[in-house]
Amino acid sequence: MPSIRIGFSTDFNLTSEQVGIGTTLPSARLDVAGQILSDNSSGSGGLSTITRYDGFLDSEQRLSDNVSIGQTSKGNLNSLSGEIVIENEITVIDGTPLTGGRLDSLTVTGKFDLPHGGTEDREDTPEKGSTRFNQDLGQLEFYTGTEWRTVGSYDGSGRGRGVIAGGVNGAGAAGVYSDIEYLNIQSLGNTQSFGDLTVNKYSGASMSSSTRGVFAGGWAAPVNSYDIEYITIASGGNAIDWTQNNTGGWGAMGASSSTRGLSAGGDYPTATTTIDSIQFSTIGSKEDWGDITALRGRGTAGCNSPTRAIFFGGYATPVQTSNIEFKQTASNSNTVFFGDLLNLTSLTGGGGNSVRGIICGGLQRTPATYHKIIQYVTIATTGNAQYFGDLSDTKSGSFSVSDQIRNVNFGGYNGSSYTNTIEYITIATAGNTQDFGDLSISGYEQMGISDSHGGLGGF
Repeated sequence: MPSIRIGFSTDFNLTSEQVGIGTTLPSARLDVAGQILSDNSSGSGGLSTITRYDGFLDSEQRLSDNVSIGQTSKGNLNSLSGEIVIENEITVIDGTPLTGGRLDSLTVTGKFDLPHGGTEDREDTPEKGSTRFNQDLGQLEFYTGTEWRTVGSYDGSGRGRGVIAGGVNGAGAAGVYSDIEYLNIQSLGNTQSFGDLTVNKYSGASMSSSTRGVFAGGWAAPVNSYDIEYITIASGGNAIDWTQNNTGGWGAMGASSSTRGLSAGGDYPTATTTIDSIQFSTIGSKEDWGDITALRGRGTAGCNSPTRAIFFGGYATPVQTSNIEFKQTASNSNTVFFGDLLNLTSLTGGGGNSVRGIICGGLQRTPATYHKIIQYVTIATTGNAQYFGDLSDTKSGSFSVSDQIRNVNFGGYNGSSYTNTIEYITIATAGNTQDFGDLSISGYEQMGISDSHGGLGGF
């Protein structure tokens, strides 16, 4: 083929169908030795294929205009045929809004900061799966589509205080007291003084978060008490009025999650099916939260996992029951049937961790029988209670405080005398109680809470 040179010097050469610009020996169909400059206007031309691109990102690249990677049939962020690889840092100037579609995967090797704020700062209509850090709870939480739930369960690390309030050890008003005492669940020993309730009372609903304990209702001889009062668990001092009262009464059953306390039944001897709910973070809160399946006047026993509230037995003249029932703590629905206790009983001591609910002792009224049996249920399932072991003596009206490892039972009445005994079990294993220490006052139907029980970690 002919060899053609056009222009001056070596500006342009055509040799054997190979075109060279800036070279006299072209080695490809188009061989350019130098730079290519092109008009930036639309339709002026372009390059269809680039097999190598370097030399322009050695230190910094600034994108000042909008950059969009659109949606294709393969999904969002897939309009590039290969990968975008970023080996170093991306810096986004403060105040620059970022929006995007779905990412199939995201790997972060350094800090990753989630949206955060208190319980009151949650979005009104979040997307299902939205995740944030709740600063009030100190935990991650996510939106299920209907409610916020925490991620994982609460282990009570660094906590473990149980608080015992009120009680009775004799007939009439003179036998009712207001003492509040506390103990450390993972140690052994006698209780120490904490403070006093606002009124002398016993057999109310007990509820607690990891920081606040609430005592709702009870019996302040010779009348029902509907007062709600609270304490800060980590510090000593007298209880403070909740400002919103009219709940529970004598014999209400208590249960708790991290944010919500429930008081079910009560108001003996007439009895009620009402479940009231309070929010620990909002002093004075109270709302109707559904109903239990039947009248319960003196039940006293309840427990929680992070999502479920369980209520055991109960009594409403002249009916006694062995029913166990449950509900979702975060829902205002009614309870549903769970199973049965091993006996007809009321005045049991309830507690447990996030897996097992524990029921201690109790009274069968006809014929009058005081129990020493300890029973348990697996909270996440349904079914009848199973035998766990025995208390040191037959008794009713004892109460329990728990962390994730131990259930500590205290007080009680065996038909002839009151006790100040404190005893404990290890929740994960079956067996009889062991001695823990003593209360300062013998009595029964006290109220008890802890900062590390099985309901913490949920809503």
